[in-house]
Amino acid sequence: MSMPFYVAPEQVMKDRADYARKGIARGRSLAGLVYTDGVLICAENQSRTLHKVSEIYDHIAFAGVGRYNEFDSLRTAGVRLADLRGYSYSREDVDARSLANAYAQTLGQVFTHEMKPMEVEILVAELGIDGHADQLFHILYDGTVMDEHHFSVLGGDADAIGERLKESFTEGMDLSTALRAAVSALAGPERTLTGADLEVAVLARNNGRRAFKRIQDGELEQLLS
Repeated sequence: MSMPFYVAPEQVMKDRADYARKGIARGRSLAGLVYTDGVLICAENQSRTLHKVSEIYDHIAFAGVGRYNEFDSLRTAGVRLADLRGYSYSREDVDARSLANAYAQTLGQVFTHEMKPMEVEILVAELGIDGHADQLFHILYDGTVMDEHHFSVLGGDADAIGERLKESFTEGMDLSTALRAAVSALAGPERTLTGADLEVAVLARNNGRRAFKRIQDGELEQLLS
């Protein structure tokens, strides 16, 4: 009788984590940060149709890095969950924390029980209204949730980008200053990113009930200049 093949659980988890991190590192990073009038999300993305940054609900945004089809399926599920909760109860009952917890449960379940983990990291951002603070929830491939303050960086080069952004970030920045800080951190000292290389969106307090807005073309170039 042949002996069954055995792999230690610790090694299985390590291999899955390494696999997910390598897949995420193949993509480009993104940064989300708080500025005076809301939340800015800036991603390195040359595609004009395959979006990394999207609206989830009235004042909640979603951003993802890694394998596009996987984080886009998570985005779609988040939109459906938010719509259902807003319809069943009220629009005010839809919040980023509950969405982040739902995403964490899904990613954790896949990471623990499926053969292949999801090669994604996602950001759920909520615009603070009625005196509440802006929120940034960073969810990893294994379901770990991090409630981050001021800014959050996702992607394979997140540590280096985060250090650069930490040096340039100051509280109370306006949109133009925050955008230039994010672009400089994403580009690093050896590259230059232009408006054509970027996908930029904001959750702005002056946009009314639906706070999400994409910044494109001439407006983006003006903010970068």
